[in-house]
Amino acid sequence: MRAGEILGVAGVSGNGQRELVEALVGQRARSAGSVRVAGQAYRARREETRRLRVRSLPEEPLRNACVGELSVAQNMALRDFDQPPLSRHGWLRPSLWRERARSWIAAYGIKTRSENAPIKSLSGGNVQRAVLARELAGDIQVLIAANPVFGLDFAAVREIHQRIVQVRARGGAVLLVSEDLDELLELADRVVVMSEGRIVFETAAEGADRLQLGAHMGGGAH
Repeated sequence: MRAGEILGVAGVSGNGQRELVEALVGQRARSAGSVRVAGQAYRARREETRRLRVRSLPEEPLRNACVGELSVAQNMALRDFDQPPLSRHGWLRPSLWRERARSWIAAYGIKTRSENAPIKSLSGGNVQRAVLARELAGDIQVLIAANPVFGLDFAAVREIHQRIVQVRARGGAVLLVSEDLDELLELADRVVVMSEGRIVFETAAEGADRLQLGAHMGGGAH
C-alpha cells in the first residue's frame, strides 16, 4: 500500500479476507510473514497503532470494535482514554470523554439518547458512525476498512465513503476490503483479488475489466 492510495481487496466471501483483516488488526495470530508500516515492524499492539497512526473500521463494528454495555462516550474513548488530555497524571477524566463525545455526536449526526447511552442501544448505522468518529480522529497513516458500509442506508453509505476518501486526500493509505465490486471500483486506485487465501490478480481500478475480475474472484482464471 502507498501513501495517498486506496487499495481495494476484492473476493467472494470466505476466501480469506476476514482472516487477513483479523491478522492485520491483531485479532488473529499470524502463522508467518510480517507487516511493516513506514518501514517499521507492526504487530498491531496498542502502542504501535498509536505511534504509527494505524486505524481500523472492522466488519460488524458492534462486535469487533465496541463494548456493547459501555456508553457511547466510553466507546469513543477506548483508543486514548489513558492519554492526555483524557487522562492526567494517571487520573482518568470522564467529563472530557463525555464532552468530546457530544461534539463528535453532533459532527457525525449520530442518533442516540445521549452520550451516556449504551452503544448497543444504537442502530447499526449509528454504531458505525460512532466508530468512524473515533477511528478517523486526528492524523491517520493507515486505515484498514472491512465492508464498512454493509447493511447501511444510502445516506450513511455516501457519508462513510466520503470520509474514507478524505483519508486518502490527506495522504493516508487505505486498505478497503469489500465484497461489493462497485464500491471498490468507485473508491479504489488499485484492486487486488483474493481467492483461496491468496492474492491472485492485481489491476488499476480505472478501466478495470469486470469480467476479468469476476473470473479471478470465481477461481476460474488462475
